[in-house]
Amino acid sequence: MMTMTAVGATTAMTGSSDPRLKPAAHEFEACLIKEFLEPLQHDALFNDPDQHEAAEGSGNALMSFGSEALAKEISERGGFGIATKIIAHFDREGPGSPATAK
Repeated sequence: MMTMTAVGATTAMTGSSDPRLKPAAHEFEACLIKEFLEPLQHDALFNDPDQHEAAEGSGNALMSFGSEALAKEISERGGFGIATKIIAHFDREGPGSPATAK
């Protein structure tokens, strides 16, 4: 059985040794989430049949920006836990560990 706990995920990530690690991990997770959200942009629920071709390009751009913003916020608030695992992995190894000394 798989258990997901995303509610307190962001509080566990505050002890990061590298200040670039947390934003990079969240950006990576947001990219993955955006890929999951992308098929929804082409769903009939979000398409207006009366939309003109000229407005279609701007509508697609707005949907893309919206998906990107939504994915970022989902990741910042726990997401799928990918960013949490990445941060925990690199915090555990640390700069003086044998894995990074190679």
